[in-house]
Amino acid sequence: MKAKITYTDGLQFVGEGESGHAIVMDGEEKFGGRDTGLRPTELLLIGVGGCSGMDVVSILRKKKEKVTGVEINVSGKKAEEYPQRFTEIEIEYIVRGRSLSEEAVKRAIGLSMDKYCSVKATLEGSAAITYKYKIIEDV
Repeated sequence: MKAKITYTDGLQFVGEGESGHAIVMDGEEKFGGRDTGLRPTELLLIGVGGCSGMDVVSILRKKKEKVTGVEINVSGKKAEEYPQRFTEIEIEYIVRGRSLSEEAVKRAIGLSMDKYCSVKATLEGSAAITYKYKIIEDV
């Protein structure tokens, strides 16, 4: 897997993945950026949430669960001292569906966190990662 990151101006960079998709990154104005894109640290939180979310949806589909929506909220606490790495990351899954099995949802999230999510596995040992879930019944 490869990625290419190209400097544009100020603190703005454009990152492009092997897939050909691109994303703009930028810094806050107070640091010399123009606030035109996501921060790299935001992308890290988005990456772990997206990676796990794809696992969870895939697993629930294989179990024939009737998932109608998934929202994942990820929050992180950073150290005060530089490099201000994340010390804690919490992932909250809000899974919507019809007659969802709580056991299936719990198992899908557990499999993602313990076995399949490569982003979470990469962060292990660096930040304490916790998760919780809520199931919302669609009518």
